[in-house]
Amino acid sequence: MDKKELRKLVRAAKGAVTLCEKLQRSEGIMHRVEGLDCFAKADTVLAYWSMDDEVQTHDFVNRWYGRKRVLLPCVEGDNLLLRQYTGPDCLRAGEQFGIGEPTGPLFTDLEAVQMIVVPGVAFDRKGNRMGRGRGFYDRLLKSTPNACKVGVAFDFQLFDSIPTESFDVPMDVVIAETMEYTDLRIDN
Repeated sequence: MDKKELRKLVRAAKGAVTLCEKLQRSEGIMHRVEGLDCFAKADTVLAYWSMDDEVQTHDFVNRWYGRKRVLLPCVEGDNLLLRQYTGPDCLRAGEQFGIGEPTGPLFTDLEAVQMIVVPGVAFDRKGNRMGRGRGFYDRLLKSTPNACKVGVAFDFQLFDSIPTESFDVPMDVVIAETMEYTDLRIDN
């Protein structure tokens, strides 16, 4: 199956699940993320402010921003820039996608990022990730070599194998509702 067909298949599966169901399923996924050793050890975590069709992260971000440095991406042109999340009042709708983005100063110490919670359209058993096709996360992930990269997904987003490109950055861990691939590149 090529990327276009796979994105269409996953989009249909996402559309069959209500936002309320996504919220419920997401809580279990994010609690499993919180149980990872790499999360326990991380002082600086890059998450994302979820769109309606993604694993929901709003509760996770709000639960942890006072205890860890929680960063969120902001879209600028073709790149993701990072800003610290300091609470719901710091968000504004991003210009390109309308996703909540923090308004504070840029965070540029990418080597300090210890863990990244990564959304995706699809993941496979080897930790490969397929995004929406614009390469935002692949560019960012290449610049955070020290971070444990944790892909989060609903079960219907996991496949035995997905198409990959040379520029794709694999995950260290992939967590879904009932499945977890944790022995990909690190011991956690």
